[in-house]
Amino acid sequence: MRVHHLNCGSLRKIPPLGGERLPGAEAGALPAVCHCLLLETEADGLVLVDSGLGTADRHDPEGRLGAKWVAYARPARDPEESALRQIVRLGLDPRDVRHLVLTHLHRDHTGGLPDFPGARVHVHPAEYRAVTDPADPHHRHSLDRFLPAHRAHGPLLTPAVADGSAEWFGFAGVARVPGLACEVLLVPLPGHSAGHTGVAVRDGDGRWLLHAGDAYTYHGEIERTPPLAHPAFAPVQQGAQTDAEAVRATRERLRALRRDHGDRVTVFSAHDPWEFARLTTPPPLPASAPPGR
Repeated sequence: MRVHHLNCGSLRKIPPLGGERLPGAEAGALPAVCHCLLLETEADGLVLVDSGLGTADRHDPEGRLGAKWVAYARPARDPEESALRQIVRLGLDPRDVRHLVLTHLHRDHTGGLPDFPGARVHVHPAEYRAVTDPADPHHRHSLDRFLPAHRAHGPLLTPAVADGSAEWFGFAGVARVPGLACEVLLVPLPGHSAGHTGVAVRDGDGRWLLHAGDAYTYHGEIERTPPLAHPAFAPVQQGAQTDAEAVRATRERLRALRRDHGDRVTVFSAHDPWEFARLTTPPPLPASAPPGR
C-alpha cells in the first residue's frame, strides 16, 4: 500500500510558538491545513482518509461553509487543493475512490464528499448514530456541523463495525471498516464530536500512522511538557467539542502513545502545518564524501 499525505484545504495562517525551529518554520506563520491521506491499495482501489474542503466549497465558501466560519478560518479558494484535483495530478482516477474513512463529520473534514458521490463513507458507530438518530443526545449538535451542502447528494454513510474486545495499543472499542482488505482501523478518541475517532493505517513498511483528527490541534499538546496549546486553534476546539474532559483525557492518552510507542506509531492531527511539513518534506540527502575518499 502506498500512502500520500494531502493538504485538502489551506486555512488562516498561524505562527509557531516557543521559538521552535521546525520544517517550514523559517517561513514564519504558516497556513493551517486540512491533512488527509490517500491510500493506494491493491484490493480496495483508492481510500481517502478525511476529505478536507471540496471543489464546490472554493466557489461559494460563505454559502456552503457558513459566513462566520469562513471569516475565522479564511479558507483558500484554490480548487487545485481539493482531493479530487490532487488525485488527478497524481495520475490516478478519482472514480477509483471507493471508500472514504472519516475522523468525524465536521465541515472541514466532509467537504470532499460530494466530489466522490459513489464512494462509501465510513464513520464510527457513535458518529453515525448522532447524525441519523433524532433520539441521540448529540443529534442536533452533530447535524448542525454536518452541513447540508456536504450531505445533499445522499452520501453512503456506513457505520464501522465495533468490537468491544478489540484493542489497539491499549485503546479499546476499535472498529473495523467493512469491505476493506487493507488494515485501516477506527480508534475512539472521544471529546471533539459524538463519535470522534482516529484512523490508524498500517503503511507499506509495517509502521502505523494515526490520523488523530481534531483530538488535538497543535503538536505542542502531545510533544511538550507541560502541554502547549495554540491560541489560534482554541476557539475552534472549544466551540465544537462535546465533552471538554474527554478531550483532555484523549490528549493524555495520545501523549502516552507517542512516548511509549513512537518507534511504531506516527501520530498527527488534522490541522497542524508543521506536522504536515514533517511528513511531506523529503529527508536530506547524505553529505558527499570528500574527494579522494
